Amino acid sequence: MAKYGLIGKGIGFSFSKTFFTSKFEQENRQDTYENFDVDCIDILEEILKENSNLKGLNVTIPFKESVIPLLDRVDKEAKKIGAVNTIKIARDGKLVGYNTDHYGFAKALSDLLPIKEKTALILGTGGASKAVAFVLEAMGFNFRFVSRTKTEDNLSYAQLNRDIILKHFLIINCTPLGTFPNIYEYPNIPYQFLGDDHVLFDLIYNPRETEFLKMGYGKGAKVTNGFKMLEYQAKKAWSIWKS
Repeated sequence: MAKYGLIGKGIGFSFSKTFFTSKFEQENRQDTYENFDVDCIDILEEILKENSNLKGLNVTIPFKESVIPLLDRVDKEAKKIGAVNTIKIARDGKLVGYNTDHYGFAKALSDLLPIKEKTALILGTGGASKAVAFVLEAMGFNFRFVSRTKTEDNLSYAQLNRDIILKHFLIINCTPLGTFPNIYEYPNIPYQFLGDDHVLFDLIYNPRETEFLKMGYGKGAKVTNGFKMLEYQAKKAWSIWKS
């Protein structure tokens, strides 16, 4: 009987445990899936020692980047992205890191195309945003990152104005703002300038309809949450674990 799991912080609401537990039941598998809710990624070694039948892990906020130095090998795409969300534990015990977020996002985004122009704002600069940027670059989008503090590479939220919003037709929320239980939080962008040519993509899936999406929908924008992306990336993770 193999064990799989998710390592992250504050992950009681996670989609992954429900998804894989249901999958194992439907396929009459004896495998199990466990959440490892930890404060520090350095506890990974202890988790592996205590769970000798562990064959694979999903990795979520805030450890997608900090987990990389603890791995033996990193897949070339995950290395280029700079974030890992899937770990395969090889037969020799080596830890191999992959990124399936970019696959999930690309599949989910394709359902929303075409967009008026291939221009995008990526809200947030964490591990998930790096996978999103990888996909947008491959698809020929011009995009800018937005963070709380202006840097050489990023816009700040305070800089967002009518002109910037009207020139960027895809806006992706890669921050945790609005995630259960803090469902009334949302990224601070000027929603009044959104229109029916805009597409808002929220990587959050709990709740299904965030304040970010509600305000975009209210201005006529096309909106979608992160549920399909998670389904796609979870299926990709499973194919990696079983390969």
